Parts: sequence; structure tokens; C-alpha cells
Amino acid sequence: MRAEKSQKRANEYASMFAPGLTDPAIVAPRDVVAAHGKGVIQRYNVYRNNVTVSLIDALAAIYPAVQRITGIEFFRAMARFHVRETPPASPLLFEYGRDFPAFIETYEYARDMPWLADTARIERAWLDAYHAADAVVLATEALASIDPALLADARFEAHPATRIVRSAYPAVSIFAMNRADGPVSPLCSSDSEDALVTRPDQAVIVSRLPAGGAAFLIRLLDGASLGNAIAAAFDEAPAFDIHANLAGMISAGVFTAIQPGDQHHV
Repeated sequence: MRAEKSQKRANEYASMFAPGLTDPAIVAPRDVVAAHGKGVIQRYNVYRNNVTVSLIDALAAIYPAVQRITGIEFFRAMARFHVRETPPASPLLFEYGRDFPAFIETYEYARDMPWLADTARIERAWLDAYHAADAVVLATEALASIDPALLADARFEAHPATRIVRSAYPAVSIFAMNRADGPVSPLCSSDSEDALVTRPDQAVIVSRLPAGGAAFLIRLLDGASLGNAIAAAFDEAPAFDIHANLAGMISAGVFTAIQPGDQHHV
């Protein structure tokens, strides 16, 4: 009982103390005290600044390509606004910043970089894939073991690391150029690019999906049958190569298992 009361007081204190750490408009809570001779407001402001800087540093670590594109000064100013609007919901710093791509999309001073938010989405997907659970990827010969008559009804189980990011901009190319070392060459393209993020082994891989590939894969990851996914791909890209795409996705580690139409796992 005593422990429960102590935890309750701690939670109440945290709920009173924390809001002002990311909102400079909130003054130091009245119940906060400092050692004799120390100014409460000044010490609280120092603590607030340290928290803000730590969160900005976390965003810079999660979105290095975005920071390289914008420059450090621009990035940190943009990140500071995001921190003020979106306090952390988890004690794990790598979980912070999930809303940052959406924030970039509405950030006034980033409007002349409409592809920046999608680049950030790929970076977030990269980090999520890196931290995803381990799983054995589907063997390339698994398709050959399924009765062709059951193949259209087959369903695929996704690897926990698999992510897709669709973009109306060349976001995959922009991501790749700005995550690599060395100088960045001018990009002479305005083509839309869809990213596939996988982690077949220990390394995260970001690749560009061909036309129709995202529509195809999204349907499969949503639990649709192979036949249904193929139809979606052909609706978007009539020249979609089902055999090449499926083989490439299996090789990239997108899936962990196939469930044929007769419900027996392979």
C-alpha cells in the first residue's frame, strides 16, 4: 500500500513537472524547489534546455539525411519547433520522432522541399526495420514446392522488418545520396519512387520498387491472396513482371512464410 502511494505521488509530480520541459510558455511549477541559494526558475530553464537539446539530438540521429539536406542550423530550428509541439511518449529515444515526417510536410520553411517529408519517412522506416524482431526469411525455392493450382490463393507472411514508403518524388534516390559519404551529385529526376525497406540479415536494405511493385506488395502485406495482389499490380502497371518482382522480393527478405490455398504452411 505504501509503495502504491509513493508511486502515485511520483506520477503526480511527473505530470506536474514534465509539461514545461518542452513548452517554454509554461513556467516552473510552484511545487518545484531548489537547494538553498539556488534559483528555481533558472535551474528549471537549464533542465528544460537540456531536455530540448537531447530530443533535437535524437531527431538528428534518426534523420541524418534530412539534416544533411537542410543543413544543421535549419534542421535544429525545425526540430525545436517539433519538440515543442510533440513531447516524447516513450522513454526510448529511438521511438521519438515518429510524427516528424508529417510535421516536415506542414513546416512553412520546408515548403520548397516537398520531397523532404518522404525522405524522412524512409529514414524512419530504416530505423524501424533495424529494430524489428529477427525472423528467418523465406527460402527462394519455397514457391516451387506449392501446387500451381493453389498458387493464386497463396498468402504470404511478412518479415517484421519489411516496410514500404510510397512517394510522388524521387525520395529513394534522395535518401541514398544523402545517407552515403562523399559529395552529393545533382539529381536530374522528378520521377516518383517507392521504397522497399528490408533486413534479410543484420543490415537494413533500402531499394526502389518497380512500377506496380508497391501496389502488389501492399496487398500481400495486408493479407490478400497472390492472385488479388497481382490484379492490383496490373491495374497500376500493365507491364508488371510478376515473376521477376516476386523473385526479387523473396530474395530481398520481404517474407517469412507462404500459406497455400489449402491452409498448410510451407
